[in-house]
Amino acid sequence: MIDTVFLDAGGVLCHPSWTRVADTLVRHGAQVTPAALGAAEQRATHQLDQAAVIGATDDRSRGWLYFNLVLQHAGVTQNAGTDAALAELRDYHRVENLWEQVEPDVEPALAALRARGLRLVVVSNANGRLRHLFDRLQLTRWFDHLLDSHEWGVEKPDPRLFRLALEHAQADPARTVHVGDLYHVDVIGARRAGLRDGVLFDLADLYSGVDCPRVGSFAGLVEWLDQARGNQS
Repeated sequence: MIDTVFLDAGGVLCHPSWTRVADTLVRHGAQVTPAALGAAEQRATHQLDQAAVIGATDDRSRGWLYFNLVLQHAGVTQNAGTDAALAELRDYHRVENLWEQVEPDVEPALAALRARGLRLVVVSNANGRLRHLFDRLQLTRWFDHLLDSHEWGVEKPDPRLFRLALEHAQADPARTVHVGDLYHVDVIGARRAGLRDGVLFDLADLYSGVDCPRVGSFAGLVEWLDQARGNQS
């Protein structure tokens, strides 16, 4: 029986504020909308999610490579203006954490998971401002523990971060799943730590054929967990 669910933060529970990003880019001369950036997010993530890229980078360097890919997929030409906009956004992120957009289906799903008696833990590659962000977004109340990789000096896919989460939650790895949006970070990392499995949060249905469970929404996650727990009860 699954009794503990680890969840990634960025790309699952929260996303960059594309309104803030678009407004900043426009002030620096770009022509782009929040909708165009949001539509590019999943394609950029999928392009980034390659074993060679993950193995050769850390979360900080991947983060800004990711933004360059979002601009590319949104049809924005990179130039001195976009560089200045991204630098401004980087400064904001350092203080407030830019991943401040929470979709409307997140909290109802968290409430549903809580109602099922599941232990919920955030396991995130972050910049030391995750708790500040979740307090600001009023998300902290849903979770038993929040692990920000910056605070522990280790980041996914290193299994040590998952093992720290297991220790803090006093969770059995065989009864724990991790939900994340990067196969080579979240699924591989969870498996290396001995978790029951990693569940890929695949909003744009770009990962057909992967060897792990996939869900395309929070409603889909709740349904998958109900089925998985029912099959093991």
